[in-house]
Amino acid sequence: MKTKKEVFWKLFISNLYLSAFTFGGGYVIVSLMKKKFVDELHWIEEQEMLDLIAIAQSSPGAIAVNGAIVVGYKLAGIVGVFISILATILPPFVFLSVISFFYTVFSQNMIIQLLLKGMQAGVGAVICSVVLDMGKGIIHSRNISSILIMVISFCITYFLNINVIFVVIACILIGVLRVLYSFKGGKKI
Repeated sequence: MKTKKEVFWKLFISNLYLSAFTFGGGYVIVSLMKKKFVDELHWIEEQEMLDLIAIAQSSPGAIAVNGAIVVGYKLAGIVGVFISILATILPPFVFLSVISFFYTVFSQNMIIQLLLKGMQAGVGAVICSVVLDMGKGIIHSRNISSILIMVISFCITYFLNINVIFVVIACILIGVLRVLYSFKGGKKI
């Protein structure tokens, strides 16, 4: 990283690009953020990126915006937050404005409908990629309690159909207890 101005500009362009070419919601952008900020730019370590995304996912609001906020803050402080937010919300704002203006034309166009159907398959694949990347990071950490939390969370949401909100709240509580226990015992768990 060179000057602050160059960092701000690269942060803006990166988030603008990610937001403009990400279809399918926040979970899709997570994988692309990792590739951009961890693999390509090497601004963030992989484990730290997973932590930032966990914070973004557990916060209220859109994951794409929350992810941009935490990454922007990590890289450039408060100014980075505002740059990242602007870059992340600008493309959807423009796209939705255009689509809403021409809604009847888009809704009845067979090519647009087929395009959207094809994009659904791609979105599913990208979401699977995110799950595998994040799960692989947890498994490679070899932390038994983290692996158990991941497996149990999956099982109770998938098989028992427990609402994800309750799972997130439970995982937050478990995380707080783990941190408090590690401070009290003087060891990392």
